[in-house]
Amino acid sequence: MKKIIIKSTLLSLFASSMLLSSAYRLPEQSPSSTALAGAYVANANKADSSYYNPANMAFNDNKSYFLGAFTYVSLAKIQYTDTYNPSFNSVSKKENLFIPHLFFSSKDYGGFRYGISLTVPGGLSKRWEDPYAKASANEFTLKIIEINPSLSYRVNDRFAIGGGARVVYSEGIVKSDASAIGVPAKRDMQADSIKYGYNLALTYKALQNLNFSATYRSNINLKEEGNAKLYLSGTKLYDGGASVTIPLPAVAAVAVAYDFGNTILEFEYDKTMWSKYKALDFEFKDTVPRALKAAFDDPKPRNWKDTDAYRIGVTHRYNEKLTLMGGFCIDKNPAPSKNLGFELPDSDALIYSGGFEYKYSDNLGFGMAVLYDDKDKRTVSQKRDKANPLAIEGEFKDASALLVTLGVSYNY
Repeated sequence: MKKIIIKSTLLSLFASSMLLSSAYRLPEQSPSSTALAGAYVANANKADSSYYNPANMAFNDNKSYFLGAFTYVSLAKIQYTDTYNPSFNSVSKKENLFIPHLFFSSKDYGGFRYGISLTVPGGLSKRWEDPYAKASANEFTLKIIEINPSLSYRVNDRFAIGGGARVVYSEGIVKSDASAIGVPAKRDMQADSIKYGYNLALTYKALQNLNFSATYRSNINLKEEGNAKLYLSGTKLYDGGASVTIPLPAVAAVAVAYDFGNTILEFEYDKTMWSKYKALDFEFKDTVPRALKAAFDDPKPRNWKDTDAYRIGVTHRYNEKLTLMGGFCIDKNPAPSKNLGFELPDSDALIYSGGFEYKYSDNLGFGMAVLYDDKDKRTVSQKRDKANPLAIEGEFKDASALLVTLGVSYNY
């Protein structure tokens, strides 16, 4: 029985925690993208076009643009109510995070422009202290940072292309503790990764006030490497290197923006290719005790599905200095219920957002945006039995996220 529980708690935490380095996407990185609920591809402009659509850099005014911003993220407490055992009811801790962003787009050099961005395209911090949830997700903290140099070329007055290189660094801390439910098994791990990819973009101005755009961010296979420690009854069973390769899936987006004069309306559709994530297959640098070898060496099927997001954003130039924005998004989640865990009890969501930009002078401006991510309740039935005593049988509710983004822009 102890071996079975160790397999269901320790392995699932190690697997899913590393998975979260690719499964938790944060599209909103700048005041405009936050205010527009991520509907910011065809209408991306100025400094942050270097990240959202580098092809659009070609149509910026002939200036260099800089934008510095940060986002405050508040993750609400998640309530778990067990269907059969009230002692398994759990509440996650509220998490507060601060995320920095930097963007730059250059002036024109013979049709070419260059840019660079520093973003945090994903990440998570989730902690549970109640015994049942703590057994598989006592703490999971993940940081992902991306540096994205980019280049654009203006083919003619209507068509431009762009692209760039992605340099992605990730690190995480994972802890689990099943001792409170009668099994003295603990896990403590740290791991990190540096990997590379690319992004591509194009923009076609069918009319002076009508933009069609498409972008693609490549899949990146993250090989997370670090040190893992396994304990049972206070005895360390394993202390050595461990790695697992997991896809950071590709994202493709198509968008159209129409400028009515003082108001710009954008529709965006994006697809995240989570179906690249078929299974987990761990490798250990040192010998794993026989009692744990089968649990950790056997590939674990995941079979996630691609997800679709539908976004709409409205930008209204109120006057020469003030621009107002609002957005809405329908966002789906990729994880089938049979693979859901406490480290990421995700569900489908509706996203609402709004914000403004204020032009303080010809060179200096600032912006603010607020976004609310309202997640659906999710009922999970994983058939708890003697062979799988920690299977989830219950409902997750009250999951949500609040984002507040502030930024200062400068051009010269």
